[in-house]
Amino acid sequence: MTATTTPRNTPWRDAILTPVGVAKGETIPEGAIVCINADGYAVNGKADATLKFGGCAAESVDNSTGADGDITILVRTNKAFRWDQDGTITQANLLDRAYVLDNQTVTATDGSTPASDDGKTPATEATNCKAGSIIMIDADGVWIY
Repeated sequence: MTATTTPRNTPWRDAILTPVGVAKGETIPEGAIVCINADGYAVNGKADATLKFGGCAAESVDNSTGADGDITILVRTNKAFRWDQDGTITQANLLDRAYVLDNQTVTATDGSTPASDDGKTPATEATNCKAGSIIMIDADGVWIY
């Protein structure tokens, strides 16, 4: 296809509620962290560095007996969400990246461990899914965008 030189009527979306196919065997509750697996399907948030943070479930769905993509879930994106945290996030983490532990909890760490100073114990790879940036911390949780 060649570049356009005339006005084009380009379809668009607000990208606030995005339908995503749900992975086989998944039941995702409304308000939960939604991640996207390597095949591009929605799953519950969990400590898994191969996942991508998707957003917040705008509805509850049950694909426990279906195949990949048999149903879709509306995922709310481009918003800040308040999640629970594991106690590792402090005011010093403001604007740092948060990581997913489960479908309602975030942490300050990617789950990896650094190499030891003894030179014998190697670093481990990240085990937690990257979430957004920490924009606010309050008594009820951590706001992630």
